[in-house]
Amino acid sequence: MSGKKQGFVPYANEADVLAVGKLMIENRLDRITISGDVDLTADEVGLEHARKLHALLGDIVAKLEGMKLPAELPPPAVGDVDNPFN
Repeated sequence: MSGKKQGFVPYANEADVLAVGKLMIENRLDRITISGDVDLTADEVGLEHARKLHALLGDIVAKLEGMKLPAELPPPAVGDVDNPFN
């Protein structure tokens, strides 16, 4: 699809981020994080946002369907790091 960012392969890396409106879709190796918001307005902009989300979610579902999945992942590990500005 022409509106979809080329190169976003779900679960392929820890670097890719897509924006749809103010919605951020962050690629991770074991999860896709979606945060923010987007209005799917009844106009051309809303249609384009909806198409991007539809294509992206289709790619995510296809990738998940092709994987051997555990019942549930543990929550991500969270740790403290030293402040580099001190």
